[in-house]
Amino acid sequence: MTHEATTDQTNLSGAPEAPPEGLIDTDYTVGQDNIEGTVGPFGFDVHNPVFLISALAVIAFVVFTIALPDLAGSLFSAIFSEVTQGFDWFFLGAADIFVLLCLVLVVSPYGKIRLGGRDATPDFGYASWFSMLFAAGMGIGLMFYGVSEPLSHFSSSLGGAAIGDGGMRADWAPLGAATSEAEAIRLGMAASIFHWALHPWAIYAILALSLALFSYNKGLPLTIRSAFYPIFGERVWGWPGHIIDILAVFATLFGLATSLGLGAAQANAGFNKLFGMPVSNTSQIILIIVITSIALFSVIRGLEAGVKLLSEINMGLAFLLLLFVLLAGPTMLLLTDTWDFLLAYLEYLPALSNPVGREDVNFAQGWTAFYWAWWISWSPFVGMFIARVSRGRTVREFIVSVLLVPSLVCVLWMSVFGGSAINQVVRDGYTAAKDAELPLQLFSMLDALPLTSITSMIGIVLVIVFFVTSSDSGSLVIDTIAAGGKVDAPVPQRGFWCLFEGVVAIVLLLSSGGLKSLQSMVISTGLPFTVVLLLMCVAIWRGLASEPR
Repeated sequence: MTHEATTDQTNLSGAPEAPPEGLIDTDYTVGQDNIEGTVGPFGFDVHNPVFLISALAVIAFVVFTIALPDLAGSLFSAIFSEVTQGFDWFFLGAADIFVLLCLVLVVSPYGKIRLGGRDATPDFGYASWFSMLFAAGMGIGLMFYGVSEPLSHFSSSLGGAAIGDGGMRADWAPLGAATSEAEAIRLGMAASIFHWALHPWAIYAILALSLALFSYNKGLPLTIRSAFYPIFGERVWGWPGHIIDILAVFATLFGLATSLGLGAAQANAGFNKLFGMPVSNTSQIILIIVITSIALFSVIRGLEAGVKLLSEINMGLAFLLLLFVLLAGPTMLLLTDTWDFLLAYLEYLPALSNPVGREDVNFAQGWTAFYWAWWISWSPFVGMFIARVSRGRTVREFIVSVLLVPSLVCVLWMSVFGGSAINQVVRDGYTAAKDAELPLQLFSMLDALPLTSITSMIGIVLVIVFFVTSSDSGSLVIDTIAAGGKVDAPVPQRGFWCLFEGVVAIVLLLSSGGLKSLQSMVISTGLPFTVVLLLMCVAIWRGLASEPR
């Protein structure tokens, strides 16, 4: 049954009203430490020092990267190596904890607790809700990696394990690689699904649940620091809370900038294939400017007219593209393989998620640790956005929906797109997608199917609109954090953060490291925020324990 929206717009744009039961007694009021004023025709309402420190730090980063691009590129590369090699166990172990906590909450009595109180009703129907969850969560990543990652893991698995100097694995195959083609396909698909299913969505679910609980049920501001009230008490409104919110702003900004850089590279490859646009930094900068401008327009339009509408349009287009690839390819084989790949994922899941004693160091560090850091850097904005649109759901309904439904969609997407690409190599001998550059692999796979020009154009539109929805929701969330939990701050502030995302993506792209620089900054901001998320697990349990049931 679909529940239609029963609340007015004030539930989305104003401070949430909490029920009298379970309220946390605090003297803090939303915006009490804010600075208000105008700059020319534009008003502002910001929380100091969160806004000031975050903005100045980002500006300093931009100036440093532009002034010393070679040094910046070298520094970013060193950060990437140090963090992925030294803390891979930490990222993997933390992600496992998030999944386990979600599963425990689903079966526990806490699952009956309703976000917003016993009488709360959902603001959105299931269709709109699922569309916004997925579009904001990882749509742009699936477009970029949906073909390339399964092909990569299949190829590296088929190549077998290779031992380098010092007795360490030199290959990039997951686990122990494969001894046959069939095993390489199953292992490659299982490894791909592993990076897009339960673990990333558990990361999002933990942060979203904590924000929804402490905002809607406890009456605290809708900002990251509120979730830490059971740990820090009233000190959460001081410097402990400032640091948490600043880390959230950094993580979100660099996570979005990375996605924008990937999206621009893929859109550039698509436009090159269709219209001959040169593949260059200049082209990608132009695309970043165009995409950011569209996102800025969507930001001004607001949640209902912007994100909600674009999310629904994009999900419709994504479904049509998925359906086309499924029907144009070996349909029955792909459907059968989807079930087999899901079973393979569950079979290999314990070994893939193991944080210690791994021999496949390149895979665990270069793939999994990077992905978990990327998802964690996205979690402040995806989590807050999910929280804003999930009032009225029970904890059990919330976790099942946020964890399982998008995970199953990711399984289907990877199986159809990745399975089609692998099938082209194995059965048809078509290797264009396998041999293509990473941003071009999706379009090379579509080349072997009918209506190439149309499907490639749809692919480009999806990449652009997925980023627009992500940038829109991300800007909304960063602004909410930087405004001390106010969700009705002046619109120009959201535009400011939206423009910053584009600027950061451009300067990282122009550094000597290019894409590597983007990945490095995600890793560096994801590491400290992992600690924040682990503390949040404790806060969630304490918060739910104090709820009337």
